[in-house]
Amino acid sequence: MIKDDFPILSQQINNKPLIYLDNASTTQKPSSVIEKIANYYKNTNSNIHRGVHYLSQKSTEEYENSRIKVHNFIGSKSSKEIVFVKGTTEAINLVANSYVKPLLSKGDNVIISQMEHHANIVPWQMITKEKQSEIRIIPMDKNGELILDRLDELIDKNTKFISVNHVSNTLGTINPIEKLIAKAHEHNIRIMIDGAQAVQHMRVNVREMNADFYCFSGHKMYGPTGIGILYGKQEILENMQPYQGGGDMIKSVTFEKTIYNDIPNRFEAGTPNIVGAIGLGEAIDFIESITIEKIEQLEMELLHYATKRINSIEDVTIIGNSNKKASVISFVIDNIHPHDIGTIMDKLGIAIRAGHHCTQPIMDFYEIPATARASFAIYNTKEDIDKLVEAIEKTKEVFS
Repeated sequence: MIKDDFPILSQQINNKPLIYLDNASTTQKPSSVIEKIANYYKNTNSNIHRGVHYLSQKSTEEYENSRIKVHNFIGSKSSKEIVFVKGTTEAINLVANSYVKPLLSKGDNVIISQMEHHANIVPWQMITKEKQSEIRIIPMDKNGELILDRLDELIDKNTKFISVNHVSNTLGTINPIEKLIAKAHEHNIRIMIDGAQAVQHMRVNVREMNADFYCFSGHKMYGPTGIGILYGKQEILENMQPYQGGGDMIKSVTFEKTIYNDIPNRFEAGTPNIVGAIGLGEAIDFIESITIEKIEQLEMELLHYATKRINSIEDVTIIGNSNKKASVISFVIDNIHPHDIGTIMDKLGIAIRAGHHCTQPIMDFYEIPATARASFAIYNTKEDIDKLVEAIEKTKEVFS
């Protein structure tokens, strides 16, 4: 079983076998990734790009090989278009400050959607407030689908950028990003796609979708925390100023002036998360060994099975019923707070997420304080879902 590749899943929680259903928050790590990280610290640990000795050269080689793996994984034109960052949040902040902020003037606007994670809301609030600009919101309907007809009303001559998620972390909605990208380009507007909840579930090709920017996090795709990716078209990145200054992002420094390094290095100031990047490369190898297509097929089977079973339970409502969804189910139980649901689940050895999932505007839209969320990965099974359903029934009994 593939679950055997994940050491953490063999343990018991509260004397119950662990059933881990919080994968939208972070995925567990296979032995190959754990061993790769341990091996690096045991045998290779050294700084990169600046040493002539063997360990430094070996570390640099592994770090840059991971960049090539990411490039191949998402279909970019060149590995120069792959920037290592801490995660999706840093990627969005980098684009907001290095690319969008210089474009903004008083009265301009940036467009996002109603279903964004806080990481794709707050950075835009910060820069639009500073530049006396505004944020415009693509609304959604009760099924959790964007109302794209409204986009034409939102775009005008003062629209400078669009940023939307590929998949909602709360609703599971797969947004029609090809249409969004085409619409943006029709008006000569650049667009960024937050792919934090997408690349681990489906094949992503940034050239085919023609995204200007695309970003995601390693820890949601079986890799380590603290590492993520910003993809940007080469011609855009080459004309962007760096977000941070420091070592390794420069060609030369005097007290009078600094000449910045070439891309992608100009956006990777200081000692990077070397082992994180190497671990992410190993996570990509793990995914490719199974194939993203097989992962998507299994997760869709789990999603359909779980949706049918949960919908059959009285007093339980699934929040988010888009026609196209990734393997995420948010639900509420009448008269039971999601935090209570999560607490009882934990006592039964089941790890789910309860809260607003960093999407408070979604909770406001549905007029609820929070949801319970079950999210599936390659190591989950229908038996896990059966246990989840049993736990929902037991939760109802406790509060009956």
